[in-house]
Amino acid sequence: MKIFSRNERPSWAVSLIPFVVLVILLAIVIKVFGTGALDGGSQVALMFAAGVTVAISMIFYRIPWKDLEDSIVDNIHSVGTSIVILLLIGAVSGSWMLSGVVPTLIYYGMKVITPSIFLFASCAISALISVMTGSSWTTIATIGVALVGIGTAQGYEPGWIAGAIISGAYFGDKVSPLSDTTVLASSSAGTPLFTHIRFMMVTTIPSFVISLVVFLIVSLLHETPDASQTAGFTDDLVHSFNISPWLLLVPVLTGFLIARKVPAIITLFSASVIAGIFALIFQPHILAEVAGGSDSLSFVEGFKGLFKTYYGPTAIDTGNTELNSLVSTRGMTGMLNTVFLIIAASTFGGVLVGSGMLQSLTDALVSFVRRRVTMVTATVGTGIFANMITGDQYLSILLTSSLYKKLYQERGYDSKLLSRSVEDSATVVSVLIPWNSCGMTQATVLKVSTMTYLPYCLFNLISPFMSIFIAAIGYKIVRKSK
Repeated sequence: MKIFSRNERPSWAVSLIPFVVLVILLAIVIKVFGTGALDGGSQVALMFAAGVTVAISMIFYRIPWKDLEDSIVDNIHSVGTSIVILLLIGAVSGSWMLSGVVPTLIYYGMKVITPSIFLFASCAISALISVMTGSSWTTIATIGVALVGIGTAQGYEPGWIAGAIISGAYFGDKVSPLSDTTVLASSSAGTPLFTHIRFMMVTTIPSFVISLVVFLIVSLLHETPDASQTAGFTDDLVHSFNISPWLLLVPVLTGFLIARKVPAIITLFSASVIAGIFALIFQPHILAEVAGGSDSLSFVEGFKGLFKTYYGPTAIDTGNTELNSLVSTRGMTGMLNTVFLIIAASTFGGVLVGSGMLQSLTDALVSFVRRRVTMVTATVGTGIFANMITGDQYLSILLTSSLYKKLYQERGYDSKLLSRSVEDSATVVSVLIPWNSCGMTQATVLKVSTMTYLPYCLFNLISPFMSIFIAAIGYKIVRKSK
């Protein structure tokens, strides 16, 4: 058995071995565990694949464990903020639901948004809010949850509802100057922020317009449910929660914090605290039920019910099975599988980077790049691939930008072509991958599995192909003179 020198990096063929192992393990996990694959089985598969990577690196290439460990630590450190945000999203999701904020949004929304335009309106509303907030996660965890309730009452399939919400939310996240992914993509590629945003419009606007047209057509063809069915849904809401316009102050105050550019962690924490106060004022009977006590709310029951609202899980009996499922919450504990996933994916991604395997695979891919369209196609493919192996869109953006930055410069293309190609892939496709932090989070928040909503996330599916198409026709792509 040949032992390679430490200075020799694994070849692209050797670098494929961990991915083959991962694919085989994930296939078995999905076959054995089914819909419960993300409850731990997929995470363990990622850890086993990381173990294979470590074994190959240390045994055959003499790469010190310290180098691999440092790379893992760097990867996990980079997603630390995302983990805190995830837990706070769980708290917001629980407190906004049981305080009556989401039920109030659903109640008034059903009176305004008609079934004949629901998918179109959901996509447009999510896009508008996401542009203003700069966060697809915040948009989906707040207004997105309310739109799921409205769509469910109007008889839409869960996949279509989630697809419209996610399409709009990721459009806004992609083009908003407040978005961290937009700033990250532009800065990592060396492109001025607003230059990056303007150049993205060439691919982003057509993708979004096509998505809106399809959502409008599907909405117009949707069979309107019996009025008594939707009336029964709203009656059950009113019967179970104290619906009040005052509860709309919670999203308004949250919007104010966002407009003031308050950091996401502080905004989400404040939103959950404000919702908790409103829960004590408007829904004492709900908190008493959650605490398992009587109808009257004592201090102990109020404290217990409120804290359980934040960490979950909770279940409320509304007398309507469908509504029961909608208003049940998982709180912070519902996000723990996602945290587990992020750590496992970051571990796998870390050893791939530390061992040099990811670089070897990218170098092999770049060697086939001859023309502009193949260069953009390779960038888009790498952005998608990086999302699959790292499980995190931020790492995918950074990796893809760093791997292709020199190539774009050598070929004489402006950095804005690179930053746009990265956003058209690494940012929007992350939510379509079940074991990615984005895919896992949105599936948990919306209570719709990733594979269920994937075919209906039209904007996210169209964007990578639009990027390649525009590169093929060369529209507004100018090569620098050397």
